Amino acid sequence: MTQIPATRTPSASLPRLSTTVAGPVGGPGVLLAHGATGSVQDNYGTLIPALTATGHRVVAPDYPGSGQTPRADGPLELDALADAVVAEAVAAGVESFTAIGFSMGTAVAVRAAARHPERVRGLVLTAGLAKANTRALVWLDLWLRLLDRGDYQGFAQARALSGLSPEHLGALAPDELAAVLDPDPTLPPAGSAEQAALVGVLDTTADLPGIAVPALVIATTLDGLLDPAHSRYLAEHIPGAQYAEVVSGHMPMVERDAEWLALIGDFLAAQGL
Repeated sequence: MTQIPATRTPSASLPRLSTTVAGPVGGPGVLLAHGATGSVQDNYGTLIPALTATGHRVVAPDYPGSGQTPRADGPLELDALADAVVAEAVAAGVESFTAIGFSMGTAVAVRAAARHPERVRGLVLTAGLAKANTRALVWLDLWLRLLDRGDYQGFAQARALSGLSPEHLGALAPDELAAVLDPDPTLPPAGSAEQAALVGVLDTTADLPGIAVPALVIATTLDGLLDPAHSRYLAEHIPGAQYAEVVSGHMPMVERDAEWLALIGDFLAAQGL
C-alpha cells in the first residue's frame, strides 16, 4: 500500500488529494469515495484489504481536510470533488474502475459516473443520498453549529447519536463508549465543516436516470442520519440497480462489517468488476 502525497493541484479550487493506492497493478480498478466528516481510514479501513485480497487495484483519496489532504480554502463543490477523485485514479494508472461510495461519497460516485462515463464501470452506493431531506438538514445544521462553536464534546455526541443504531450504542462497553464520545478536537477531520456543508446542498437526482453501469445500492435500515428511503430512491431511479439492506445504523463498517463486505464482494464478483 502506498500513499501519494498532496503536492499538485488538479483544479483551481481544490488541493491535490492525498491518496492511498493498494493492490496489484493491472487488477480490476476500484475508486473509493468516503463520507463527510470521515476519511479513507475511518470508512474503508476494512474494505481496502478485502478488495486487494481479491486482486483489485484500489485508489482511495481523502477529501480536503481529511487524512493528509490540506483543507480547502473555500466551500466544496460536488463537480470539482468528483473530478478530483477521478483524477487521482487516472494519476495512479487506473483508467477505469468501479466507484464505491459511502454516505456523501455516494453522491461523489454518482457525479463521477455522470461526468466521466468512459471511466466508471460500476457503482456501489452505501447509506447514501441524492439530496438531503429535512431530517438530514437538521442534523447537518446541528453539526455545523457545534463545530463553529468549538463544541467538540457536543459534536462527538451528535455523531454518535446520528451514526450508530440505538442497539449498537447501548451495547458499547464503558471504554468503547468513552472512545466514541471522546471530545478531542483533533479527532474530527479539519475539513468536517466544509464536507458537512456540501451534503446540505448537493443534488444528483438529475444524474440518476442516465447511469448506465451495473449498480448496487445498500441501505442501512436503522440509519438515523440518512434514513433508508434515501437508498430506496437511489435504487428506484438508477436503471437496473440492485438493492440490498444491512440492519445497522449509518456505519455498517462498524456494526455489520462482515455482512457489508460480503455484499460488496459478491456484487463485484457477479458483475465481473
